[in-house]
Parts: sequence; C-alpha cells; structure tokens
Amino acid sequence: MPTERFQFPGSEGQLLAATLDTPDGPAHAYALFAHCFTCGKDVLAAKRIAVALAAKGFAVLRFDFTGLGSSEGDFANSTFSSNVADLVRAADHLRKTHAAPALLIGHSLGGAAVLAAARQIPDAKAVVTIAAPSDPSHVTGMFSGSIEKIRRDGEAEVSLAGRPFTIKRAFLDDVAEHSLMQHIAQLHKALLVMHAPTDDTVGIDNATRIFVTAKHPKSFVSLADADHLLSDRRDSAYAADVIAAWASRYLEAAKPNEDADESKAPREVVVRETRNGKFQQMVTVGPHQLLADEPSTSGGDDTGLAPYDFLLAGLGACTSMTMRLYADRKSLPLQRTTVTLRHSKIHAEDCAECETKSGMLDQIERVIAMEGPLDAEQRKKLIEIADKCPVHRTLTSEVRILTSAAD
Repeated sequence: MPTERFQFPGSEGQLLAATLDTPDGPAHAYALFAHCFTCGKDVLAAKRIAVALAAKGFAVLRFDFTGLGSSEGDFANSTFSSNVADLVRAADHLRKTHAAPALLIGHSLGGAAVLAAARQIPDAKAVVTIAAPSDPSHVTGMFSGSIEKIRRDGEAEVSLAGRPFTIKRAFLDDVAEHSLMQHIAQLHKALLVMHAPTDDTVGIDNATRIFVTAKHPKSFVSLADADHLLSDRRDSAYAADVIAAWASRYLEAAKPNEDADESKAPREVVVRETRNGKFQQMVTVGPHQLLADEPSTSGGDDTGLAPYDFLLAGLGACTSMTMRLYADRKSLPLQRTTVTLRHSKIHAEDCAECETKSGMLDQIERVIAMEGPLDAEQRKKLIEIADKCPVHRTLTSEVRILTSAAD
C-alpha cells in the first residue's frame, strides 16, 4: 500500500510526525487513528490496523503525539487535553490536504482521546474505540506508586513499558478534570466498542461503561483472548476486518476537499524552521512537503533547495506550463520543453537596457529547449509566450509584500 510521511503543526506549534497509509486506488473514506499512551504511530497495533484498513480501501492517518516518536515537543509538557487538541489539528490537516476524516479510531488512551475530540470533528460519522478506558484518569494507575511524589514535587520520572517518562502535576490535574461520560452521551455518531474480556491493563468494565452510556447506533465486539496491545498479528487483522465491515454501514465515499481548488482560493505556503542544522526549513504547500536549506558553501547542510532555487524553479515550471497550454491550444507539435535557469548578480552599469545605472542588479538567465518538429515561426512565438507566464510577469512588475507578526 502507498504510504505518505510528512509533518503538520500540532496545537502548540510543534511539528508532529505523521504517516498516511492509502489504498492502491481511490479511498472509500479517510480515518484518523490515535495511538495508546506513550506508544507512537508505529506501535504494532496502530501500524497493522492502518495497513490492513488501507488494503480494504480506507486511507488512515496515524501520527505521534507531542513529544513521542519523531514528533517535536516535550512529552512531559503534554496532557490529555493537548492530545485531544492535536487530534483536532490532525483532522484539520486531513480536511485541507485530502478529505475530512469520516472515521475516528483510538487505541487505549487514544480511544478516550477520540471520544473527547469527536464533537470537535463534525465530519466524522463513526468512532471506534479499542481497549479504551472510560475515564482518562485510569492511565494514572500505570504509575500509581509515583503519584504522591508527583503531587509533592511537581513532577517525577516513571517507568512505562520499560522506558522512562517524566509525568508532571499538570497531567494529573488535567485528566482529573475530564468527564468522558458527558462526551460519550452527547457523541451523536455511530460507535463501535472493541475490548478483550481478559485485558488486564484496561478492564472490560470500562467497555461496559462506554457502551451503556452511548446512544444508538452502537455496537460491541469482543476481542476474545487478545492482550491490551493486540500483540498477536491475528488480533489486529481481525480488528481491521470488523472495523471495515462495520464502518461501511455508516460512511459515505470520501469527498475531496473543494477548498483545495485553486480557482476558489490560493493555497498557503508555510515555511517553518526544523531546527535541524543552521538553515533547514520545512516547506508545506497543501499535501506537499519539501525541505529548504543553503548549500554547504553558504554555511548550510545542502539538504534541500536554496531560496533562489525555489524562485528559479517557480519561474521555470510556470514557463514550461504556459508554453504547453499555448502549444496544445494552437495544436503545435511541441513534444517537450526543458527550461534551464541561473541567477546571478551583475553590475548595473553592465546592463544597457536597465533603468538602474548604479549598484548591483539581479539577473536571471533562462534557456529554453523545445523538442518537436517546430518551424522557426512557431519557435519564435513560443519564446514570446514564455515571457507571458504569470510568474515572469510577477517578477518583472512592481511587487508589494505585506509583512506582519502572527497573533
């Protein structure tokens, strides 16, 4: 199955690492998966269920919550509320770049998080919980011996699944304030509760409370002898089979985001420091992401295009596209266009046709190669058309740039 890896800004501004598992053909629907406490997007249960659902026609976004896996931020500063907010931001990102998530899936504490976030994701029609607690504070039982120290000192390092994590008092206060039952009672979405009766991490009584509180339509499926983390591949495969069959009853086919249509509104370009190296930036445009950097000769690590590389690439792409549109409209035998560009600084006094006569000027050299049985007149006309591409006109006209500080 095709897989996209990218980052998107979380609720606190940190970049969160995400993976979108997609089917070979068009997606029936998009789903958002929330992993278990201190796990990550690549924990076996999340990965296996996402890949299995992709094979059944669902596109599934899974991501590392703040401070976990490859995501930025400090886990010690995260809370249940911040996880919920990150889920909402993930849904926003899907809505803007692909299609809104129609299905929310949460494993363990991630299940509690999707229940809390569901009302803030109106596009979602169905919610699935897997081994989820009915109260977020249930997770504190994993480090109950350290709660007194956390309350007294403000924080403490605890061992979870053999790894050290810092838990702060703010986390305890936050989970204590959440009343998940109210969210469940007012869900107004189809709900599937999946739980193993033998789960010794989150007891089956949690599933009972969630199911009884929820309004119809609701369903319960026993995961038989599965452990809490669905370690057995057969358990995650079974879960995916059930989710796909159940969800198809409630979901419509995924609809592409109409807001992405450039005829309605231009897409934003977001450039953000990665803090990897001196200059590296993450450039995000709709669903596309790429790195910007400076070459090593300028003090960078050469991990991406330099700023002027982007400028020349924009002009080159616009030039070729404009020529293609014209050639197709006029039925010209243009087979392929190759545009080669170079930027440099020249002395103004060396440019006879330039109005500026002192100092330095920017100069862009553009060489256009055209393949195909074109005659001299056709080639001349295509070169004239190249100068009419929108980016060329922007670069050669008065440009107004408005700069302001973000709120």
